[in-house]
Amino acid sequence: MSRFWSPFVKDLVPYVPGEQPKLSKLVKLNTNENPYGPSPRAIAAMQEEVGDDLRLYPDPNGERLKQAVADYYGVQPNQVFVGNGSDEVLAHAFHGLFQHGRPLLFPDVTYSFYPVYCGLYGIAYETIALDEQFRIDVADYARPNGGIIFPNPNAPTGCLLPLDAIERLLQVNCDSVVLVDEAYVDFGGQSAIALIDRYPNLLVTQTLSKSRSLAGLRVGLAVGHPELIEALERIKNSFNSYPLDRIAIAGAAAAFEDRAYFEQTCQQVIASREQVVAAMKALGFEVLPSAANFIFARHPRHDAGGLAAGLREQGVIVRHFRQPRIEQFLRITIGTPEQNQALLAALGGLCQPA
Repeated sequence: MSRFWSPFVKDLVPYVPGEQPKLSKLVKLNTNENPYGPSPRAIAAMQEEVGDDLRLYPDPNGERLKQAVADYYGVQPNQVFVGNGSDEVLAHAFHGLFQHGRPLLFPDVTYSFYPVYCGLYGIAYETIALDEQFRIDVADYARPNGGIIFPNPNAPTGCLLPLDAIERLLQVNCDSVVLVDEAYVDFGGQSAIALIDRYPNLLVTQTLSKSRSLAGLRVGLAVGHPELIEALERIKNSFNSYPLDRIAIAGAAAAFEDRAYFEQTCQQVIASREQVVAAMKALGFEVLPSAANFIFARHPRHDAGGLAAGLREQGVIVRHFRQPRIEQFLRITIGTPEQNQALLAALGGLCQPA
């Protein structure tokens, strides 16, 4: 602690990202990265941007990318916001849409950045318990609030809230913003972007880090009513007018334009996920229903921490959350077939009957 800090800094509890190990031969299944590379069209578009024009500032509004997103989802460009990763987009939403003096609502088991943002911006919040199957019950959110946010599919559980349930949630919370954080929706869900023209209080955020294999590029977006988008733009232009560089704009736009590659790789991940789920159930694991590129699983006879440590000894890294309700679960990213086989072989050895 330094005497030069602003007073609020000492009370912040920062987000802890997933481990990024330096060893190259590990089977890395802990941070939900896509096992398949970016679209070749995206790589080509980024390579074309590497040249003398890098001396010039990028488009501060990212119009090329906004148009690509708008074309993909059938919306207008003024309904799209783009930023430096979905975490930055979420931060602007917390700052610009949730500071109303009433508590923000989100699940008790969810993305751990949400309470961090609340601490950063001084936002009161209440956590709403998931049910016994780790699902969101929309009836629990029919209470006074200053906004609602949740991932769909939820993280780290992978459980999906159907679109009709999201619509019910919007109908009973028409006086506050409902933010649906769709980092993983392309692996088995239906985007709530389909509802934005009917609900001016709905904001949907997405990232290109997962389904479009661009975690290293840091691009996120939001889609919603133009008035919600304007709030994010006002925050952005009071913080950093150039959140995306020329390379990121070009690569992200091309990734949205290459629908065939996107759909192919998503289907490969989904197929692998179902194979891993079946194999883990055969080993005795309970696996929550997942619509994401990861699974959330526990074994009735083996401690999750012990399993995580045992996997690490064999060069396989998964995510273990030491927090109430989920301390016996492992979150496991779906990898390539070879990575998945290495995971299952290691688990098979660790879970042999005594």
